[in-house]
Amino acid sequence: MTSRSQKTSPGALRGSLNSIYRNLPNIVSILGVLPLCILLLDDGVTYLCALIVFNNIMDDLDGILAIKLNLKSDFGAALDNVCDAVAHIIIVMALGVHYGVAFSIASLVAVAAILLRVTSRVSVSKKINAGSPTNELMRHLLLALLTAKYFEFTPEPLLIVVILLNSISMLSPFPMPYLIRALTKSATAIGFVNVALLVAWLVPIAAPAIAFCFFATHLYSLARPAASE
Repeated sequence: MTSRSQKTSPGALRGSLNSIYRNLPNIVSILGVLPLCILLLDDGVTYLCALIVFNNIMDDLDGILAIKLNLKSDFGAALDNVCDAVAHIIIVMALGVHYGVAFSIASLVAVAAILLRVTSRVSVSKKINAGSPTNELMRHLLLALLTAKYFEFTPEPLLIVVILLNSISMLSPFPMPYLIRALTKSATAIGFVNVALLVAWLVPIAAPAIAFCFFATHLYSLARPAASE
């Protein structure tokens, strides 16, 4: 009986490893959400910037793995969509609880926009890109927080503007080819986006310049469709 179990255990091990490999993008999606439980702690918002950076990296990584390793599936696309919605709503609501009434109202607008957006995004992506419009919102919130911290001003007004503008772009029927997420069409480009976020977080003096690049492309993308009408 012992020898029989020894013979079958290598096969079982290979099967387990194969299962992990086939679900690697899904595992990465889930791992990107789990640390957000830290935000439930009393001082959890202290770690918000680090959590946004981590979640963004993991969310980009799961898509790259799914495409590069040919592991795309309808289930994986649906799971990624759910993880995005859960993670981004948790982040927005954590900010809403931490800041004033005005931002709390704006955060509810963002939650509604996120839910409307993710329900329309359930197909398997065949292209590498830097995430959805909700990912763009998370990056902008991060950069707004870092910029406000560097210049030592209250971040609420800037956060409200970021939420309102991103809510418009999330629900806009017009194509926006100049957004950062639209311009990053390779794994290398996505890597640069994440490096930029890391630099903004770890090197405070760089945050305003990086924020300007992200915000400028977003404002240009919003203005261009309006100008072309």
